[in-house]
Amino acid sequence: MALTGLAGRVFVPGDAAAVSVGADEVAAAFEAAGAQVVRNGSRGMLWLEPLVEVETDAGRVGFANAEPDDATTIVTGSRDGTTSLLDQRGCIGVVDEHPWLTKQQRVSFARVGIVDPASVADYEAHGGWAGLRRALTMTPADVVQEVTDSGLRGRGGAGFPAGIKWKTVLGAESDLKFVACNFDEGDSGTFADRMVVEGDPFTLIEGMTIAAHAVGASEGYVYVRSEYPHAVAALRRAVDAAYTHGYLGRDILGSGLDFDLHVRVGAGAYICGEESSMLESLEGRRGEVRAKPPIPALKGLWGRPTAVNNVLTLCAVPMILADGGQAYAALGTGRSRGTQVFQLAGNVKQGGIVELPFGVSLRELVGEYGGGTLSGRPVRAAQVGGPLGAYVPATGFDVPMDYEALAESGAMLGHGGIVVFDETVDMAKMARFAMEFCSIESCGKCTPCRVGSTRGVETIDRIIAGQNVQLNLVLLDDLCETMTKGSLCAMGGLTPMPVQSAIKHFPEDFQQREAALT
Repeated sequence: MALTGLAGRVFVPGDAAAVSVGADEVAAAFEAAGAQVVRNGSRGMLWLEPLVEVETDAGRVGFANAEPDDATTIVTGSRDGTTSLLDQRGCIGVVDEHPWLTKQQRVSFARVGIVDPASVADYEAHGGWAGLRRALTMTPADVVQEVTDSGLRGRGGAGFPAGIKWKTVLGAESDLKFVACNFDEGDSGTFADRMVVEGDPFTLIEGMTIAAHAVGASEGYVYVRSEYPHAVAALRRAVDAAYTHGYLGRDILGSGLDFDLHVRVGAGAYICGEESSMLESLEGRRGEVRAKPPIPALKGLWGRPTAVNNVLTLCAVPMILADGGQAYAALGTGRSRGTQVFQLAGNVKQGGIVELPFGVSLRELVGEYGGGTLSGRPVRAAQVGGPLGAYVPATGFDVPMDYEALAESGAMLGHGGIVVFDETVDMAKMARFAMEFCSIESCGKCTPCRVGSTRGVETIDRIIAGQNVQLNLVLLDDLCETMTKGSLCAMGGLTPMPVQSAIKHFPEDFQQREAALT
């Protein structure tokens, strides 16, 4: 399996996760050794980064946890054929045959880690633009119907049917409409939006262009969190290339569709992950939740009808249009159709990206794909759905990962993030973290969220200190109910979910405080 004359390219991820563990230095070393280096996206096996891949006749051979010193050895062995690549340090064989990947069913992440994210030609060679080309032969109403038939729901956390949202915008009367992508991925333990944009930005551009045709929009905005400089750079580079090759701008592919796409960087406010706060920020104001109605689909950006979708929602659209809505709907279970991109983080041995049809169990994700805890201790809990999601005890890990099953169990899917904790975790302190997070990130517009979260931190502090634990637990429960029912948006409305789930499933972490004091 040795290369001759180093005919194959060497792929070194430019993904932020890989860069954080030395991928830039590894890439420079391979270039210095004479290799043709492509900075691709990460395959999502983050525990193996930097994961270098070398093209061979048998496929791309991977080298895990590569270091700069490996470059000369790998390049020399590839060039003269004296040493098999399989004998090199860290070799994991052909990456496409790795069981962690072969067990998955990648749709939104089908090209991530495979294509050169800066190359329009590479994107097209791997099926890119097929969905857009088909969509442009269809009427807007037919495109909306295709998305509706697919069963695609918002992947940002709300789970609202994308086709219904698009139909509302399409039917709205206006001389100007917008498509807005919420790329303000701020939930702890979530990174799928970042990884798909850094590794396959043209998929997002294609999805937004299809959306523009479907709803009658002529302008689009991608709102990116400021903490993602690598994603901003990758996206802007891809937008420029799309304009150059006729996939953005005037008369796209000769269809008569005009669509301009702009990249806007946020100012670090978690609340802008909520759609109306994002719109406020795009308009140049402080990120604050808007009261509804009116909904953004009727009165959104600058008062015009706006289709607001998350990155993963829009990245599913090209495949839906290319293969047909029914093919996508054939995946998943119940009303949760298609695939979900799960993100494994926290105290987990094999963190990264797992894309599977809805219905896989949390136990399979944490135990089989995650490999259990990095510490080697037993798993005690996992928080599903970001910092506002419920803490699920290990005894509840058989729950299917879909919208309805999780809601029935008192949890939520959110953006698909899963943060794992071992037996040493203090769940009273985790409940406090949830309240403190809300108090820091609240936009401050409504009293239940602004004041309730602050009082919540104070109440949990008294519980942790062992002061009148039973009375303070009752007070905390009342406070949570007020926040749930009275908050303007999910920031305050969902903060009680992790707090109450911690108390429900791990009461000993709260009750023992008073016992220890007496």
